[in-house]
Amino acid sequence: MKVIEPYFEIQDDLDQSSLAVRLEVCGRICYKSEDQITEDSAIPFVTKIAAHGHNSVLETAAVTLKLKCGPGHVVDLLSCQPKYLVVDRIENGMLVTGSIRSFRELYVSCPDNQVVSSLVFVLAAKEPFLFDDILKKTTPLESDLEITVKKISLREVDDLPPDLLMRHRFVGVKFVVNRAVTHELVRHRPCSFLQESQRYCRYSQDKYDGQVTFIKPMFYEEGSDDYNLWLESMEYTESKYLKLLETSSPQAARTVLPNSCKTEIIVYCNLTEWQHIIKLRTSRPAEPSMREIMIPLAAEMAKRYPMM
Repeated sequence: MKVIEPYFEIQDDLDQSSLAVRLEVCGRICYKSEDQITEDSAIPFVTKIAAHGHNSVLETAAVTLKLKCGPGHVVDLLSCQPKYLVVDRIENGMLVTGSIRSFRELYVSCPDNQVVSSLVFVLAAKEPFLFDDILKKTTPLESDLEITVKKISLREVDDLPPDLLMRHRFVGVKFVVNRAVTHELVRHRPCSFLQESQRYCRYSQDKYDGQVTFIKPMFYEEGSDDYNLWLESMEYTESKYLKLLETSSPQAARTVLPNSCKTEIIVYCNLTEWQHIIKLRTSRPAEPSMREIMIPLAAEMAKRYPMM
């Protein structure tokens, strides 16, 4: 067995990557198949994910579009009751941010809406593999000359006024923590999550060094009687899990694994939601293991986004 400290990574590197690369890196955390990433693997991976309806992966890449349009077009978009989009009125139009999944599902439900079509056609022109499967099922609408759509860069999003920046800037964070912490993280509804799956991961394999990894508990001092009792319990659990894998599937054997198991989870949301999460999860009543990871995250986020 292996025991490690919890940690987090703000996914700054993925902010500079293509949508396909971002989606692949996030999606493969579920299966811990990052070793299969190559220069050409992103688009086939994402296309397959979309075809199989694994829509949660498509939630981990957001795009921002600026529309020049009339007041009637604003009403047209909002009349669709768009799910999970951030929409703000700006001068001469709208600012719209959403995940790839949100735009895909909006188009599927409202293909005859002129504003929706204009948004999706601009995205599909830049990233056709993300929309080809749904566009094939509809007849394209004629373009409305009163609607102009522009996809804006992340740098332009970062230059938005603070009130718009907080709503339209999405940030991904990968946490390596125990499962008790992730059980609490996934309660934050406005977020998107992708998590290492014990259903698919077989920890007896060589890529896991044939062992289960646990997160060191912050409750016990290393070397104390309590810590040694915890360590003994984890060793016993690991031995039973590995024994079950000889005759069982990972999804069956995982039933003996405890909350102390290490897991990786990506949390993706806008700065407004991060502000709420940090406020809630760094307060004194918060679970200690959660505070252990959230307090240093709060400090890092404050350096990047002082308005938080």
